[in-house]
Amino acid sequence: MTLKELPVARERGTCCELPVSVDPEWASSQADLLKALADPTRLIMVAALRKAEEPVCICDFTAALSLSQPTISHHMAKLREAGLVKSEKRGIWVYYRLNNSLPPMAASLLNALLN
Repeated sequence: MTLKELPVARERGTCCELPVSVDPEWASSQADLLKALADPTRLIMVAALRKAEEPVCICDFTAALSLSQPTISHHMAKLREAGLVKSEKRGIWVYYRLNNSLPPMAASLLNALLN
């Protein structure tokens, strides 16, 4: 086995500058979006909302996923905080739909995940 010499000599204890400048706020918001989608239940909910023609009642999610209302509400709160869904209260029920004014990156990510 032949060893290749590295093209750039590195001095011990000296760091190289990253080739890309990263905005910490951008990275944080993207991580929040990815965290919201990283749960299987939330991904199922987003997929269902994407296919739904009308807003979906929270009670429909509890029945379809066999989860309690507080659990579904917790998941929806995470999706709402990430800006993925919008909610509307009708009497005692809350109805959800996908946010149709998502930033382009979030919309592209959802298209890639759900297609």
